Amino acid sequence: MRKFDARGKNAVFTTLVYGLLGVTLILILLPLLYVLISSFSSKHEIVTRGFFLIPHEWVIDAYGYLLSNENFKTAFSNSVVITVVGTLINIVFTSLMAYGLSKTWLKGRRTLNFIVLFTMLFSGGMIPTYLVVRELHLLDSYWSLFLVGAIAPFNLIVMRSFFQNIPPELEEAAKMDGCSELRLFWTIVIPLSMPAIATFTLFYAVHNWNTYFLAILYINDSTKWPLQVFLRQMLIVSESSMENQAGSFEFGPAVKMAAVILTALPLLIVYPFMQKYFNKGMLLGSVKG
Repeated sequence: MRKFDARGKNAVFTTLVYGLLGVTLILILLPLLYVLISSFSSKHEIVTRGFFLIPHEWVIDAYGYLLSNENFKTAFSNSVVITVVGTLINIVFTSLMAYGLSKTWLKGRRTLNFIVLFTMLFSGGMIPTYLVVRELHLLDSYWSLFLVGAIAPFNLIVMRSFFQNIPPELEEAAKMDGCSELRLFWTIVIPLSMPAIATFTLFYAVHNWNTYFLAILYINDSTKWPLQVFLRQMLIVSESSMENQAGSFEFGPAVKMAAVILTALPLLIVYPFMQKYFNKGMLLGSVKG
């Protein structure tokens, strides 16, 4: 009888959990689905019908307009450059510093670790950072985006913990064979650390692709705007003001919806291929043993 009661309670609890998750999933998917459907709808239908999930007529005019718009294509290519180059710089700098801080024999290791931890709690502030970037003559340059966020302290700490879990016997055997520190890092440490590197590559890629605030601060040249800034101009600024910047938005709201879909699409395509590394990389980097 007690076993039956326990099973009954577990069944009720499981049903409630799945029900709550189902409701949450619906609340998350409905807006996304509406944006997707609206991007294939006409301006008149969006304005007159309000919320709907099945359009009366499927059209792709909004996508055709965006893909033929030179400003959109320029912003898209800018985001690709920022994401690829920025992520490469992030991973190289983070992995090199994390590998160095993982060595107990490194002089000043505790001080450097404290400095890294300190930056997680306090920062120089927006205005002092802007003044530094300006004095280095990095305004209107992508280097302002690359260098300001070159290393994320949290990612550095987790990757450092991952490197500390690599058996020291492997490194000692490689050094006995005459392997230099740099070659050891490249031929042994990096291959063993691919789950963590792939995980943080995804983190950095998402961050760089969604670059918005730093681009507004440091990039004044509209031809160098990333896609997120262009999207902000499209969604927030009035259509009359946008006519001088991105052409005539004759398709109205459908173009804005299509822009949101095209902006999110690259990450939606890449993420499933990287997901298998996500949990493994985070767990191996956070559990010491």
